[in-house]
Amino acid sequence: MTFKLDENFESRTQHLFQAYGHDVQTVRMQGLQGSSDAHLFEVCRVEQRCLVTMDLDFADVLRSEEMRG
Repeated sequence: MTFKLDENFESRTQHLFQAYGHDVQTVRMQGLQGSSDAHLFEVCRVEQRCLVTMDLDFADVLRSEEMRG
């Protein structure tokens, strides 16, 4: 699977995902720290990556629907 780890995760988490054979990019690796949720959502959509985050804004289903357009 392909994942993007949000900026609230340390490199330990990245290494854990990689140890299990997953393709992992991080927000920090791509210089996306501080990006809006909508921009981060779009980057993940284009890259076809599952976002792993502790940002509770993404837990709001109605707001997530708005980001999809």
